[in-house]
Amino acid sequence: MTTSESTLLAMTPSTLRTHIQRALRSQILSGKYRPGDRLNESHIAREFNTSRIPVREALSQLQEQGLVMNLERRGMFVIKLSETEVQQISSLRIVLEAEAMRLVRASMTPEIRAELTGIVEQMEAWEGPLADAAELDRRFHAAIWKACGNPYLERMLDSLTISLFAHKTLEQVSHEIRRGRLSHHRALLDVMLGGDADPALAMLTHLRMAYTEPERFSSLATSRD
Repeated sequence: MTTSESTLLAMTPSTLRTHIQRALRSQILSGKYRPGDRLNESHIAREFNTSRIPVREALSQLQEQGLVMNLERRGMFVIKLSETEVQQISSLRIVLEAEAMRLVRASMTPEIRAELTGIVEQMEAWEGPLADAAELDRRFHAAIWKACGNPYLERMLDSLTISLFAHKTLEQVSHEIRRGRLSHHRALLDVMLGGDADPALAMLTHLRMAYTEPERFSSLATSRD
């Protein structure tokens, strides 16, 4: 028996469920599972050397978070969003994340500045796999949500966007397009460091680089170029 297997066997049911849930979430966001992929309980149970019960409970938690969907008589699948759903989520994200950016701008500290700047510099130097670019993207935005100082807003944005980030993780785009999207995070950072741009319009511009009409279901729909 390996050390990892011994560790899993020693876990309590609730701890094991949480471990599986976090591991599956990480695997989905890193691109191991694509949007629309089936999550087979038996295969996952074998992977974690456990029964199907904690796997089923972990998948139920992921469903509550909006990352997994249960299709009747077919099983659990990684969330796959329609164009309308992407626009609806993005429209709400613009409003919420703009508020987070305003709060960060109003309470900026050297520590927050250093963290955000460090991630942006990693983005600008990125040359690796597309999955690494997606992870940097989410890290930057998650750092904004955390730094805003409102844990309810942070949790709301995390829950709202998890399916959106999963949906875009393995999008087939060129390195040049991905690099351009990553580089635009510098503009968001400049807004939070005291720039004159309106955070909502900055977020709108940012999301337009990756989505079609991200503002469609918001009041910003009348602000089209």
